[in-house]
Amino acid sequence: MLHDGHMKVMTQQWQDLLFAHWAYSPEVVQRLLPEGVELDTFAGNAYVGLVPFNMRNLRLRGLPPIPTTSNFAEVNVRTYVKSRGRSAVWFFSLDTQKLLPTLVARLAFKLPYCYGNARVMLTGQGEGAILTSNVERKWPHHSASALAVRIGAPIEPGPLEKFLTSRWGLVSSSRGNRLWYGAVEHEPWPLHHAELLHLDDNLITAAGLPRPEGEPHLLFSPGVHTTIHSLEKLA
Repeated sequence: MLHDGHMKVMTQQWQDLLFAHWAYSPEVVQRLLPEGVELDTFAGNAYVGLVPFNMRNLRLRGLPPIPTTSNFAEVNVRTYVKSRGRSAVWFFSLDTQKLLPTLVARLAFKLPYCYGNARVMLTGQGEGAILTSNVERKWPHHSASALAVRIGAPIEPGPLEKFLTSRWGLVSSSRGNRLWYGAVEHEPWPLHHAELLHLDDNLITAAGLPRPEGEPHLLFSPGVHTTIHSLEKLA
């Protein structure tokens, strides 16, 4: 899963996380991916996710947490790809209100981070708690998202849930269509059902995708601890 010689460069905690996914025609999603990135599908469908969560205790290897930049909300739009037979995440956008992590991630991990107001809040505990997510993107262009769900009972993941959540790396691109792979370590996701209460999102269409149709497939997780590895260049 991981490759010798690629350093552990960062640790993070991802908390109060929601996976909201919609099925798409593979052709619709593939056209937004650069040459050399292979779309991953489940039962003939591509999946696009809207994923809000709270980043906690972000720290670079060997350094203490950086004051004011270690804890923040993030909301990303993503799909799923393959890299040399490995399952990975492809990010269309990642929204946060912290400017320094936005710039660092754009430079170091070649990721399309966006800057604006972002908030993810969990009200209550356990079943019946309410998760709300709000984004007002200011840069590089304006967009917005608002989401609310009610947390349900724990579940054992089936094949689709494992497809959507069991990803141990990311693929990104930089200028000149150079492709990169970054390995990610974390324990299996503890997952819960979730019920949609409100959704008004423009982040998915801002990525160039058609507006999603139908009810989303929802999964909530209280979170995991993660370790991020340095990027490796793909041929």
